[in-house]
Amino acid sequence: MTIRFFGSLVTGVVLSLVLTAQEKPQVFRGAQIFPIAGEPLADGVLVVSAGKIVAVGATGQVSIPADAVIHDMSGKVLMPGLVDSHSHIGGASGGDASSPLQPETRVLDSIDARDASIQKAQAGGVTTVNVMPGSGHLISGQTLYLKLREAGTVNGLLIELPDGSVAGGLKMANGTNSIKASPFPGTRGKSAALVRAQYIKAQEYRTKVRNANGDPEKAPPRDLALEKLVEVLDGRRIVHHHSHRADDIVTVLRIAREFGYTPVLHHVSDGWAVAEEIAAARAPCSVIIVDSPGGKLETKDLDWRTPAILEKAGVLVGLHTDDGILDSRRFLRSAGLAVRAGMTRQGALAAVTLANATMLGLDKRVGSLEPGKDADFIVLSGDPLSVYTHVEQTWVEGRMVFDRSDPADHLQAVGGPGAGESRRAHLCCYTSAWDLIQAAQGGAQ
Repeated sequence: MTIRFFGSLVTGVVLSLVLTAQEKPQVFRGAQIFPIAGEPLADGVLVVSAGKIVAVGATGQVSIPADAVIHDMSGKVLMPGLVDSHSHIGGASGGDASSPLQPETRVLDSIDARDASIQKAQAGGVTTVNVMPGSGHLISGQTLYLKLREAGTVNGLLIELPDGSVAGGLKMANGTNSIKASPFPGTRGKSAALVRAQYIKAQEYRTKVRNANGDPEKAPPRDLALEKLVEVLDGRRIVHHHSHRADDIVTVLRIAREFGYTPVLHHVSDGWAVAEEIAAARAPCSVIIVDSPGGKLETKDLDWRTPAILEKAGVLVGLHTDDGILDSRRFLRSAGLAVRAGMTRQGALAAVTLANATMLGLDKRVGSLEPGKDADFIVLSGDPLSVYTHVEQTWVEGRMVFDRSDPADHLQAVGGPGAGESRRAHLCCYTSAWDLIQAAQGGAQ
């Protein structure tokens, strides 16, 4: 059940102690399991403990801890939590109108963790998400990879890397979005020139920093924008690049080759037309499947068969919502439509899980059900690709963050009065520390 919790620091400590005291191994058995990294299990067992997956396998082949909490999942389907490689949930914002190049801008500083869009994503089975700034700039800022835990602030959603830094990429775009009045470029040629010039500045900045060899007297003044581009040049930050037309896609690949990085291509409406070029560049593609008319002119040749064509060409293919272009609650539907248009079933399921995790550099933690990975998974009422299937539960790191049987969560899943009101949605389901203590003790006497 989702916990909507407002309280003081002291109350938060009490909550933490109660939840820690309840921590036991949990076993989910009897479901059909799609591990993604392996073959489906008709009658499977998933064991999780301390937020991690301990074991996954067929019934009778997995050891069950003596003190485990057992969940009977007979008739259900389990699969990894969905990974959305391109979203805008949380009210995220990036660069403003002052410049077309703003790599110093952080989505981190704009996300509202209490926004109802996050709860709706949980209702859709999304457990990890790449939150992006908009595409109206050549470089609109730093993206942020989030775990959709229960949290009152963005700090509780962050994914930390082994070096202590916060996980995220860099959003870039080309095409018509960034072509506008000065100081923005007026043509595609000028757009590419501005990007190249900025990366050359980053190369020069990196050389000065290296030559200073740690001596602050010799180091150049700190430049927040160029620092992030240096991370791209050094392979420490992934570029997520909005692009639609075939000529724009090829321009992205040309610039990336010049400066030695491999971008993740997003949208790629014309990806079917340059699949071989994309495959040769070894550039992953995060594709959106739009099933209604309208949108910008440069998407007029969009084709549902693009994921299948890219898959056949050997490209790593993921899918995304671009929420709110597509609703996060309907993310699995994109996988079904991709299969309808020729993509393999296994490829489509990976496209909303492991492939996207790989694009974010998080595949060692999420995207498949394997021992040692984070215990992020969803419980479905039926086949993942069926339009009649519902997400019944969403679990993040071994804790349930969405339960369709809970009235408050059901509201977020299906809509209705209050569903889109972020603050009201939280206040309607207030749970105090006293309530939690009483629940842990078996109820008030």
